[in-house]
Amino acid sequence: MLHLDLKLAIDKKFNLVILRILNYDLIVMSLSDLSKLQELIKQNKNFVLLSGAGVSTASGVPDFRSEHGLYKKFKNAEYLLSHEALVNEPSAFFDFYKKQMLLKNIKPNLIHQKIAAWEAKEQIGWVITQNIDGLHSLAGNEKVIELHGTIYRNYCMNCHKTYSLDFVKKANNIPKCLCGGIVRPDVILYGEMLHPGVYEKCYEVLQKTNLLLVAGTGLTVSTAANIINMFKGKHLVIINNQSTPYDYLAELVIHQDLTEVFLQLT
Repeated sequence: MLHLDLKLAIDKKFNLVILRILNYDLIVMSLSDLSKLQELIKQNKNFVLLSGAGVSTASGVPDFRSEHGLYKKFKNAEYLLSHEALVNEPSAFFDFYKKQMLLKNIKPNLIHQKIAAWEAKEQIGWVITQNIDGLHSLAGNEKVIELHGTIYRNYCMNCHKTYSLDFVKKANNIPKCLCGGIVRPDVILYGEMLHPGVYEKCYEVLQKTNLLLVAGTGLTVSTAANIINMFKGKHLVIINNQSTPYDYLAELVIHQDLTEVFLQLT
């Protein structure tokens, strides 16, 4: 395995943060962008952060739509993670779900830890996340709105008895309740609506902040796009490794690796 010597350097003369890989320098972001982002975070107590798959990829969680995402690897991934598959082909659904969504040894990364530290310092108000991996909570965040649910909650489709993640993991293919019903994850599958009250809670917290920091999402999923439309505050910041349809609305846009950006923030 090739080991790369990665180092961050700051070139104040040219106002750049530089990632040094071996003997090659790659421009990561401008110091002015970084300084502006840090100042916005400092000045806007109780800001809201919208997180997407890019926040968890550094933990080894695959995303869906990137070049190496699940959609590229499995052409029928959307169907296998749909309500239709759960009802009509539960064996195929759980085989795919367990192998691709319930990954082993997944832990919060530097980005999760930084966001949790902000909450501990009462800097951040809420995290709204598209992710179902529960890593924000594991990192220590308590004020988290999970748009699409979480793998850590599971319930019987028949009697609604709740079950743990371990129960689902240890089940032989299709997890079954004592009543005979299928125990499904409390996550929003393709073809399903968000849980009642989720958007209302998002709207409530967004009305109380002047800064919405978007991290690691291309904003192509309607639920994330709706969050942008709900926000009426002054400062919208988008950090993503690729452009989004809402970049033109943002006061600050940084198209860089999230880990490298968050590494520079306090």
